[in-house]
Amino acid sequence: MPEKKTALSAITATEFDAMAAIGGVRGICESVFPTLVFLIIYAVFHGIEIAAGVSIAAAVVAIVGRLISRIDPSPAVGGLGAVVISAVMAWRTGQAADFFVWGLIVNVAYLGALLTSILVRWPLLGVLIGAIRGQGTLWRKHRPTLRRYYSVTWMWAGLFALRAAVQLPLYFSGATNALGIAKLGMGIPLFALVAWLSWLMIRQLDPIVDPAVVE
Repeated sequence: MPEKKTALSAITATEFDAMAAIGGVRGICESVFPTLVFLIIYAVFHGIEIAAGVSIAAAVVAIVGRLISRIDPSPAVGGLGAVVISAVMAWRTGQAADFFVWGLIVNVAYLGALLTSILVRWPLLGVLIGAIRGQGTLWRKHRPTLRRYYSVTWMWAGLFALRAAVQLPLYFSGATNALGIAKLGMGIPLFALVAWLSWLMIRQLDPIVDPAVVE
């Protein structure tokens, strides 16, 4: 089985692969289509039920496509779950903007986790990158690496904070179309940019040597 490509593997790779960081063409389509379909259908028919239904159908098609291609369907299944939650929220309240509530909740949750990790002095990106690089907790004793992992964690926190600062006011004002466009524009493009900047920040870090194994 080929190695599963993730944003973290792209960030820690020798050469940065933007497509790997965002899940490739398939990942882009699976991420964008449900929201794009919802916006288009709602703008044309002004009906939440049909817009939500078609967006769910688009997520189901993504799963079927993965199964036919014999590719791990779990990312698409997770995407379907998020779309179903979003559609149910909009359908129950009758407010199209509520289709984006779940995404806003997840965004704020990520921001909270990153800020909490900084507050407790265990920067989350350091924990994740350190695990991938086989550094264990040695990175906490290596000042240049520790500082860089703090900076990378702050940068990702900034991404989620920026999304919240732009999208929450749009949600509370009921600006569904503007909110959807902001979600798409601040989704994959900004994610890829921050992943690339993260790669730039950690690629030239010196290897960490465990003092216990140094003779």
